[in-house]
Amino acid sequence: MTLSPASVSAATQRLAVALDFASLAPALDLFEHLHGGAGLFKVGSELFVQTGPDSVRHLVDRGASVFLDLKFHDIPRTVAAAARGAARMGATVFNVHASGGAEMMRAAAQAAREVRPQTKIIAVTVLTSLPATEDQVLRLAAAAQEAGLDGVVAAPTEMRALRARFGPDFLLVSPAVRPAWAAASHDHRRSATPADAASAGADYIVVGRPITGAADPVAAAARVVEEIQTVL
Repeated sequence: MTLSPASVSAATQRLAVALDFASLAPALDLFEHLHGGAGLFKVGSELFVQTGPDSVRHLVDRGASVFLDLKFHDIPRTVAAAARGAARMGATVFNVHASGGAEMMRAAAQAAREVRPQTKIIAVTVLTSLPATEDQVLRLAAAAQEAGLDGVVAAPTEMRALRARFGPDFLLVSPAVRPAWAAASHDHRRSATPADAASAGADYIVVGRPITGAADPVAAAARVVEEIQTVL
């Protein structure tokens, strides 16, 4: 199969690398090695708790598109304040929990867009470590859309139903993605391969340990991109 340059670029843009490190130096080092080899870099609780907002600011200053994965879930006023902070840091995408309710989600979206209109706000449906039904995920996604959010985080096993229900402009981010060649041990109940997630309609495919824990992370990321390419 011959892959066009367009398909290579599209596949690269869909990869989101989870920078799950306990300090900033290895996260920045991996970004520098992977710059241009992924579309998004995820800063989650592990890195943010250790390094704070500097983890986002340093990455943004170096040209990274950052997914701030802190899953805000609190009263609307508190989440709105956190959303403003995420936007000020320059996050390309950040998330809240859909289970926080419509008022909370609307407050987050309004607050972030007042600061940085291009920031995307998405809602976590059901954590991939938990069991979930497709109907449950679709209901939470519908609530997020009605609250004015840009999309949702959901397991790859729900991507196809979400894309069919909400159309091409609803942003779908899929964690729980494990290449077939990666170690089998992980925390996800509802997982799939990068090719499966891409073919089902995921806009961003989040991969962490198969890349960050590899002997050659750059080669591992390229291998994931190659797999995504095969279905685009």
